[in-house]
Amino acid sequence: MVLEDAKRQVDTAITRQGHRGLSYENAFGGVTSFLRRTLTKDLAGVDLAVTGIPFDQAVTNRPGTRLGPRAIREASVLQACDAPYGWGFNPLEDFDIVDYGDLAFDYATVSDFPAVLQAHVAGILDAGAACIALGGDHSISLPILRAHAARHGPLALVQFDAHSDTWEDGGPNRIDHGTMFRKAVREGLIDPARSVQIGIRTDNPDPMGITVLDAPFVHENGPAATVARIRQVVGEAPAYLSFDIDALDPAFAPGTGTPVWGGLTSAQAAAMLRGLRGLNMVGGDVVEVSPPFDPSGITAVAGAHVAVELICLWAWKKREERGAGK
Repeated sequence: MVLEDAKRQVDTAITRQGHRGLSYENAFGGVTSFLRRTLTKDLAGVDLAVTGIPFDQAVTNRPGTRLGPRAIREASVLQACDAPYGWGFNPLEDFDIVDYGDLAFDYATVSDFPAVLQAHVAGILDAGAACIALGGDHSISLPILRAHAARHGPLALVQFDAHSDTWEDGGPNRIDHGTMFRKAVREGLIDPARSVQIGIRTDNPDPMGITVLDAPFVHENGPAATVARIRQVVGEAPAYLSFDIDALDPAFAPGTGTPVWGGLTSAQAAAMLRGLRGLNMVGGDVVEVSPPFDPSGITAVAGAHVAVELICLWAWKKREERGAGK
């Protein structure tokens, strides 16, 4: 059956009947969407929407992450024909998951961008769907957090990153991919006592009360101990998981704006993300994939895998809730 499907399937992003099931069309052809999900602006009956945020006008170093969503989608088609490894279930069969396309915005009015993004994500949440965002630079997390906090209240932040992104912000109107979590704490969007940063390996004198498990901690103690500490900090709080691809060492993710050596391996990241199953994750993002600095495409591949793991984390909790009759 799989062979027959592969012979006749093409453009399933726009021809699929319903939102569920794997796709067997050739990875090198067809209309590209994330995991070959239905590409649609209709959220009726949708459980989770993946959306791209092609914005990189808040970077401090190398640009190019505006091209990240497109590259992550292209890399994701390599995974579209198999259930996610290591989870024991297939969210693509169990849930209605779609590709909601990209955010539309005027690139020349940067000051308007945060409100436009917040409204975009709020619209997804108001339709009853969860949201996974593909960036874009890391500044996109702040408007997305505003939309989620308006629905869920203060969130636990689980942040995989080389940088804490809690530096002095220079005022409320400044848009910078290194200051948004300082703003998030000040605005009450995240609860620092329930928040944790993993993989940090740059100095910042003010962690804003957030627990920091830096890259040496992970290397010395291992993924299992790191996961146990994350669980201890976060507890049952509604959590937002933000994965900056520069959490990975440049050997695994060279295509990013601010690479820092000594980072996480892909294997460590995979083990930790899968180890967090049961986390009360209400939304998430993967950011800072910059294709111009990713000549072999391995950073986009890593970003696509992270996004799939985020979907699985969200789906695991939803399966638990359904099993409990919630």
